[in-house]
Amino acid sequence: MTPEARALDRIASEFFAAIERADLSAIEACYAEDVEVWINVNPDPQNREQSLRILRSFTRRVAGLRYDVAMREFFPGGFVQRHTIRGKLASGESVAVPVCVVVHVENDRISRLYEYMDSVAIAPVFAR
Repeated sequence: MTPEARALDRIASEFFAAIERADLSAIEACYAEDVEVWINVNPDPQNREQSLRILRSFTRRVAGLRYDVAMREFFPGGFVQRHTIRGKLASGESVAVPVCVVVHVENDRISRLYEYMDSVAIAPVFAR
């Protein structure tokens, strides 16, 4: 693994571990000030504060949250990761959401994140 790939792997691991712990301060530290987050289930890109608000809601709704990483590959300045988000809702229902992310990193911070997820699988998380 190249030095750049090792650095990107560390950033990816820290970011997803922070989400699993619901550590919003650590998640925020992974983001560049002007980060842009796009998720296929929401047509509008999110800024840092909007993304953190969604992640706060998500981590409150899913207990035992974990990322089962199937693949992580690196490209100059970023990585692609395929994983399944797993956990349980307050109802006891299990959640398993297949996801693919493309992440761009600048100065050791996530500058752009494009997330593609199964809209049907994620719907129960945000159902009222």
